[in-house]
Amino acid sequence: MSSLSDKTVLVTGASGGIGLETAKMLSLAGAKVVGCARRLDVLEAEMKSLPGPAIAVHVDVADRLSVESLMDRIPDEWRSIDVLVNNAGSDVGGRQSFDQGRIDEWVGTIDINVSGLMRVTAACIPGMIERGDGHIVNLGSTQGLNGAPGCAAYAASKHAVHGFSETLRQEYAGKGIRVSEILPGMVRTDFAATRFSDSDRGDAFYDAYGQCLEAKDIARCIIFALEQPPHAVIAQMVVAPDHD
Repeated sequence: MSSLSDKTVLVTGASGGIGLETAKMLSLAGAKVVGCARRLDVLEAEMKSLPGPAIAVHVDVADRLSVESLMDRIPDEWRSIDVLVNNAGSDVGGRQSFDQGRIDEWVGTIDINVSGLMRVTAACIPGMIERGDGHIVNLGSTQGLNGAPGCAAYAASKHAVHGFSETLRQEYAGKGIRVSEILPGMVRTDFAATRFSDSDRGDAFYDAYGQCLEAKDIARCIIFALEQPPHAVIAQMVVAPDHD
């Protein structure tokens, strides 16, 4: 039996990409999945298709009120969140130099990738502290370790996620709460299509890049981190595509 069996896991950005693949693998492992995303119609359909218990909850991580009301909108029997997977992210307006981009889009990336992640963590962690048990998995990026031209806001946001994750891990070490950060390289999802507001341009971006990771690759890494014994913490896992 998987160590995730009967665990309640909240996944943000669960309507597609890495979040959805993670939700699928969690469900197959016997977890109860609380899927959260902005696209409620898509999210509801995906959560209904999972093999195990799952619910869909509309959440906009960039909206303070949406996150503050999150726990109240989750049914009582689902509120004891054992695992939080902070996956929701954005890079709208990215892949251009800082001076060519729009500041409202740069700030929007920070709001979702950093402030939103912190808001959801703040909503879930009190219960973990009370129970003395929990696991937080934050989706970082290899750009959280290095910069990249055209990615000022995104790289800044992922550097923040990296620092936040490391600090939380140290703050809650020995208190039953584990904190892991998964740092993928290029992953082929609908992320680029959302960035450019153009699916064809998104596909062309990945085609031009070459070998990419798949969402399932990262979902497997998340499951691996979650299934370690209580005394072992996957503090950071860097995952890169194997270029020819």
